[in-house]
Amino acid sequence: MDTERSRRHASKLLSFPITIGSTIHQHSGLTLSNQRLTPEGSRSLSALRSTLHVAPGAPETAEAAVGKPQVRVFILGARAESSLPPHVWEQLTMLFPSTHMHLFFIGPQVSLPRDAPATAAPSTASNPTLDTSSDATSTSPTSSPSSNEAKREMSTEVTEKTPEYTPNVYQPPTPAPIERLKRTRSSIERYGVPSYTVPYTPQLTITGLQANYADVHAQFHHTLDPYSDLFFMFCPGFGFPSPDSVSEETGEPLLQISSPTEWGPVMPMLLASKCPIFVTGFSPTDVERDVRSLSTAPDVAGEFEWVITPGPNAFGSEKWEVADFDPRVMVKANWGIWGIRGKSRDIQERSRFSFSL
Repeated sequence: MDTERSRRHASKLLSFPITIGSTIHQHSGLTLSNQRLTPEGSRSLSALRSTLHVAPGAPETAEAAVGKPQVRVFILGARAESSLPPHVWEQLTMLFPSTHMHLFFIGPQVSLPRDAPATAAPSTASNPTLDTSSDATSTSPTSSPSSNEAKREMSTEVTEKTPEYTPNVYQPPTPAPIERLKRTRSSIERYGVPSYTVPYTPQLTITGLQANYADVHAQFHHTLDPYSDLFFMFCPGFGFPSPDSVSEETGEPLLQISSPTEWGPVMPMLLASKCPIFVTGFSPTDVERDVRSLSTAPDVAGEFEWVITPGPNAFGSEKWEVADFDPRVMVKANWGIWGIRGKSRDIQERSRFSFSL
């Protein structure tokens, strides 16, 4: 890359896989010494890194992945990141050559592979029904003048109706369908929702599920393991008001982290798994807004421990972009990062009998 512009464009794409890799790698820049990693987070990442890496002194090769459990990365609320080319996500295998990574893109706006090209429709010349309908339409104006008057009356009634007010609430669009690769296969029989799976390389498998995580959690929660599973959310917007849910007490919109139609039922499920949860934000304000929303969410406030304290992400995008929800706001994807996990409660065993002299 010879120019700063090329570097900014490349950082926008590589920010997603490198943010994941730089957070969970054993040589991560988020450490106890710079106070970005907490003691609880150190224990959580140590368990995860025991699966990601080999024993000290052993070579990091693909052969070392034999016998090791698969590391699953659940990317919740995936939007644009689900449409990235697979070779962009392949950068993770360069950081962890001795690990089999399985990426799960889960969200209602996940991009699915485009359908196979359909056969061409028959022409109108060979379709007799179209010819008869055209004949009927051509003869109808001359044969029934009363019908024209009725249509005019109906059109005047439609124009007299006042248009209904619709609130101007931003709805992010679903990315365009992605390219169907040679090994792409449908997974709707396995997960029960529109989905696909691509075994891209022996070290990388990609699965996309176009559904809310709450709808598919039952298929994963029995197998979630803090030693091999983690959750990532790229700019989820916890602190933004919900466009669908309203508080019954105040009548004001709920925050998305408390909304029953968005992140409300999802966060308690993630915390109960005790797997690390990493969240990014597109600006300092966005990070602060999301962190503040944790203290107001039911079943979340007081039920988590910090893994990574809020702060800048060294591998965030360097490209300034206009925010989709407000053209007056400029953002950088994955500017900051923080992480939490479900609170662990230590159990102290007391002896049943006590002896006193």
